[in-house]
Amino acid sequence: MTLPGVVLVGARGYGLHHRANIDRLVAAGVCTLTAVVDPTLGTTTTDDGAVVVADVVAARDHGPVDVVVIAAPIAAHLPLALAALEAGADVLLEKPPVTTRDALDTLLDAEQRTGRVVQVGFQSLGSEALPAFRDGSLVGPVRSAAAVGTWTRNQAYWDRSAWAGRRRVQGVDVLDGVVTNPLAHAVATALALVGCRRASDVRRVEVELFRANDIEGDDTSAVRVTTSAGLEATAALTLCAPSEVLPTVRVRGTAGSAVLHYTADEVTVGDTTRTVGRTDLLENLLAHRSRGDDLLVPLVSTGAFVEVLEAVRAAEPVRIDHPWVTWEGEGPARRPLVADVEAIVDRAADARALFSEVGAPWAHTARDEVLQVLRVDGAPVATELDGSGTIATSSPRPYLHPVRTLGGTVLSADHPADHDWHCGVGVAIPDVDGVNCWGGRTYVHGPGYVWRDDHGRVDVVRAEQHPAPHGGGTVQELVWRGPDHTVVLHEDRTLAWRAVDSGWELTWSSSFRTPGDAVVHLGGPGSNGRIGAGYGGFFWRFADCTDVVVRTADAQGEAAVHGSVAPWVEWSAVFEGAPATIRLEALDHRDPWFVRAAEYPAIGSALAWRAPALVHPGVPLVRSFRATITDGATPGGNTLDG
Repeated sequence: MTLPGVVLVGARGYGLHHRANIDRLVAAGVCTLTAVVDPTLGTTTTDDGAVVVADVVAARDHGPVDVVVIAAPIAAHLPLALAALEAGADVLLEKPPVTTRDALDTLLDAEQRTGRVVQVGFQSLGSEALPAFRDGSLVGPVRSAAAVGTWTRNQAYWDRSAWAGRRRVQGVDVLDGVVTNPLAHAVATALALVGCRRASDVRRVEVELFRANDIEGDDTSAVRVTTSAGLEATAALTLCAPSEVLPTVRVRGTAGSAVLHYTADEVTVGDTTRTVGRTDLLENLLAHRSRGDDLLVPLVSTGAFVEVLEAVRAAEPVRIDHPWVTWEGEGPARRPLVADVEAIVDRAADARALFSEVGAPWAHTARDEVLQVLRVDGAPVATELDGSGTIATSSPRPYLHPVRTLGGTVLSADHPADHDWHCGVGVAIPDVDGVNCWGGRTYVHGPGYVWRDDHGRVDVVRAEQHPAPHGGGTVQELVWRGPDHTVVLHEDRTLAWRAVDSGWELTWSSSFRTPGDAVVHLGGPGSNGRIGAGYGGFFWRFADCTDVVVRTADAQGEAAVHGSVAPWVEWSAVFEGAPATIRLEALDHRDPWFVRAAEYPAIGSALAWRAPALVHPGVPLVRSFRATITDGATPGGNTLDG
């Protein structure tokens, strides 16, 4: 009998584990290794002589392709699995299988069309503890399962690949975070223990996602799933604990409770702990092929887990505010520790609750309210948010996000991993008479950037809408407050938007007034002694983009445009494959332009480049801009290095 041939896609990272397992089964005479697919190897054979090929189809030249094991980056799971199925192979696909409901449906359709199968690599679901819990022999019928995970990860973990800690990569949802990747087994196991496997088994999913690391994804999160049968599966997880503890699932039944140590295949009931067996998922897949054994983790059984991913995708991880995070280590060993996180995780698991429900002080759960949606000829081009979702040290304020071209390309970013206080398109000032209304650390001449309890906020207290045939407008009154809620500045803001031949146009005017009889100083790092860092005022943080060209009429490139005074500045780039151009004009002033491109993508007007701007009683300080937003790149010009 010809042994089934296995192809391994992804030889590095967790692929090394799969390779060792395949070698074990080859030695046992269960299968053969036909080839390895991994473009990062750059060789035709591995160090131990395995053939390296470009893809699954090319592997056929070297032997049978019956089973494909995929241990590739998350964004590649769907296309690689589809290619393997179309090639006539069964698939063992690493978790998470995919990140969206639509992608799961696509893969399920491919299974049915090709007659092949996908087994998903939730290894913990091969544990013999699961059927023992299901038949009620351990604690009676299961009523709830609470996963607990307190791990620690340092900067090297997030630097290991381009997709680590990212939510999207090149337009594809990755959703890499504690729920979906490092502790995904905890979530999947809790779901399985309450019999919640398919999407139809899910009634409701609630998530609270937080991040202490400088990442897009979540590293400290809580999940609660209510099943269609009224049972609960929860998960309280962190990668920011002081030490790493083996994850568990606390199971409650009608006749008692137990703890499943799923990584060690141990079950504790009362004072007794026993070890149970586990079936290897690749062996199970091969047995399914040879003698019809039921798959332990068929693709359809991960529907409930994908529903959790949908909830993760819909939510935005919130930064854990500075007072509750300490950092230790340097360089690759640097890691954050969230205050009291182990006790909070424990309380959440016991109560089957979210972090905010057990009093976690860093669980900022307020969400932005939409103040208005800007539309041009019926198309939504920007949304104004009130800033409620912004944490205190990022200086909550209203802003526009997402801002789009008429073609729908998103041009703005809010709360990016590198600067949580960068909020779409808006006005922020680092120093309003000593109040930080920009966010983050405060620049102090000499010591540099330091954390201070000086953060303010900006609130809209009055707004009037002014509809127009091809756009619209609004007049708003805003108050700028200090950390003690004292009003430090008034602003009258006028926005107007309309269609133009090249796309659409936004006019923004901010008129600042003093709250009393004293002069108000508007400053920032530049006016406080940091040369070349005079940011503060109108600011646009762009979405991730490539092929950047930034220019004025007389200069091009970050170094030349930054700090220059010109009537306009233009930013042309490619945003997730779509080119777009933004031209920003200064209408009533000659402030220098602030530009960042190599470090992060942003442009702004420097209100206090070298000296503070002064607001005198009875004499408003006005700054007005016009932005023209166009689908397509500006012809000509060289791309910016970096």
